[in-house]
Amino acid sequence: MLRSSEMSFLKTEGIVVREVSTGEADKIITILTRGQGRISALVKGGRRPRSRLSAGSQVFCYSDFVLYRGRELYSVNSCEVIEPFYGIRDDIAKLTYAAHFTDIVLELIQENQPAPKLLNLFLNSLHMLARSSREPDLITCIFELRAVSIAGFAPHVQACMACGAAPEKYYSFSFRDCGFLCDRPGCIRHDGAALPLSVGASRAIQHIVFAPVKELFSFGLSREVLDEVVRITGRYLRERLEREFTKLDFLKNI
Repeated sequence: MLRSSEMSFLKTEGIVVREVSTGEADKIITILTRGQGRISALVKGGRRPRSRLSAGSQVFCYSDFVLYRGRELYSVNSCEVIEPFYGIRDDIAKLTYAAHFTDIVLELIQENQPAPKLLNLFLNSLHMLARSSREPDLITCIFELRAVSIAGFAPHVQACMACGAAPEKYYSFSFRDCGFLCDRPGCIRHDGAALPLSVGASRAIQHIVFAPVKELFSFGLSREVLDEVVRITGRYLRERLEREFTKLDFLKNI
């Protein structure tokens, strides 16, 4: 939570998600915070190895910041590392997944617009990526679908969108109507392009949308079912946010 100390200073915890070099040894970082959403801040001398601001202002460092409010930009007065997420920064594959998550949160979190639920999801997903044995593709599916749901694009997956009932056997996912259709003839005809889902895939999607935060990552999937969910969440993300996310393409070449 962002706290005001004196008139020109702000104290906040946040995670660095982007840095851009400027000047001889400075950099401008983008910080995601609970109270202010996205913040840009100048780190003077932050690219010097011996700078006291270097460690806490690196990408994917979750730090405690004291920021000075300038006319156009914050400046970092001090920063202390809370969680460095070394398990991500030292692994090229995990770093790529984290970069994909970052693209999504930067699309959804705006300057000076608090987004505590999205920030918590981002931090929890990075923690799972860095320290758990969960399949990265599963963590990605959970992050993608839960993030767009928090942002107001949750699919209708509690029951069939056409009749309001559970299926006789299987659901299908309608991208056109943004949710589940059951397998009754009168319902599935609403969208002939809806993708049939296994029972495991439909239950996983329901869990991701509705589960309490503490239970969100508490399940596993077979590779076959996970591949189903990957196809649904990736396409749903792209269509709802109307843009391509290409960071994960890098993993196809390593």
